Amino acid sequence: MPGFIDPTTGLRKSFLAAVAEFRADRDYPAPWFVDDVDPQALADAWNFEAYVARVLGERTQTGVRSGFVPMTTLWWVDGEQFLGRLAIRHRLTPALMEIGGHIGYDVRPSARRQGHATAMLAAALPIARLLGISRALVMCDRTNTASQRVIEANGGELLDITAQKRRYWVPTTEGDTGLR
Repeated sequence: MPGFIDPTTGLRKSFLAAVAEFRADRDYPAPWFVDDVDPQALADAWNFEAYVARVLGERTQTGVRSGFVPMTTLWWVDGEQFLGRLAIRHRLTPALMEIGGHIGYDVRPSARRQGHATAMLAAALPIARLLGISRALVMCDRTNTASQRVIEANGGELLDITAQKRRYWVPTTEGDTGLR
């Protein structure tokens, strides 16, 4: 059964296959996290280990890179299969209020249309609550009807539609964190 785990070097092969899928997908541009993977991490195990350590370190202010806020990145997996990733930004900046929001998620192309994004967002909301976020700003491209349905299925209330994004407030709930 799919669920969240912390990023790990143990899923390197599956993660790299997912990155290749994202890059080969002609229907959607590669998500920002794909371009954010250190190029050396794609080449060898030692640099992949450093990449995973960097992503895990970004959960605290001391591990945050310039221009970023603390964020918790989780991987959605089924056994040894990397299915997607989700990031919860611990706070918003003016820029994140416009593009980004609290929560961003991506499902690898071969795992799309199977309910993973809806389940990922549902499992992330209690985690966001534990991080002190009482309602999460979640957004999608104006034309991304699949993501619009995901957000609305998780209680998203439309805040507005900008030139680029549909922005929603999604209440977080207390309960199971979705972590295993």
